[in-house]
Amino acid sequence: MNIEHAKTIHLSLILEKTGFLPHRETDKELWYLSPFRNEKTPSFHVDKSKNIWFDFGTGQGGDNIAFVQAYLASTGENNTVSDALRWIKNMVGIVPSIQPISVPQYIKEDKRLTLKDVKPVQHIALIEYLKSRGISAEIGKQYLNEVSVFNSEKKKTYFALGFKNEEGGYELRNPYFKGCIRPKDITFIRGTISKPKGIHIFEGFMDYLSIICQRNGKPLDNDAIVLNSISCLSSATAYIKGYGYTIAYTWLDNDTAGKKATASLSEFFKTEENLCHKPMNHLYTPHKDVNAWHMDKLGLVL
Repeated sequence: MNIEHAKTIHLSLILEKTGFLPHRETDKELWYLSPFRNEKTPSFHVDKSKNIWFDFGTGQGGDNIAFVQAYLASTGENNTVSDALRWIKNMVGIVPSIQPISVPQYIKEDKRLTLKDVKPVQHIALIEYLKSRGISAEIGKQYLNEVSVFNSEKKKTYFALGFKNEEGGYELRNPYFKGCIRPKDITFIRGTISKPKGIHIFEGFMDYLSIICQRNGKPLDNDAIVLNSISCLSSATAYIKGYGYTIAYTWLDNDTAGKKATASLSEFFKTEENLCHKPMNHLYTPHKDVNAWHMDKLGLVL
């Protein structure tokens, strides 16, 4: 078992294997009695969507691998990353996950870029760019920021639309630039209903915003994941597995990579009990993606 695969296994399952069950649970979090000491009031917190933990009694925290390392250390066992991976494999076994696909990486984390400033979208050029893609300024401002980045190679500062991901990185777009600032990850967006039964999966944020515009600005009732890149496909596992969704809507591109990713998701959905897959490609075929279809409906040219 490698690190990437291990990180897709939810902490609640690992804790269950060590004999700990939650004392309190909400849609977003779990609270446990600490596995590291005796206590009467639960102080061990798990963020369900991010799959991370924090022990308020010790100030320790991290991902599931860090937890297993800490747990092994507390029992006097060897606790390297390799030891933790071996423990997870032996205790949890092979847990189904979304299989990554091999595709060219067109948008890479640019190590030359340094984040300088994040503020509400104000620059007229960015607002006009949004309009050119069929996204109203009002909707764009709800989900995006205006991000300034410094290019250490060119010694220049640039500004772009920024779409924040779950690890604090940003997807960056302006009329002349398409990239991202580290770290790269998916973006999870909570739906408007308290216990959603559906999950929408989009390839990019322009696709997601296009659907919001098609709904006249009304947010989705169900949860949504924006992959921000097909390369982040497997990162969506922890946000779907075991959450009780009954329907998954996929809105991926109508190209080879998008079709492969849709097929990979479809295989994963089969491992989840009562989860029905509904690809939405028929809605925007023959266009390449959701945004291109949205623009065509508005009479815009990409």
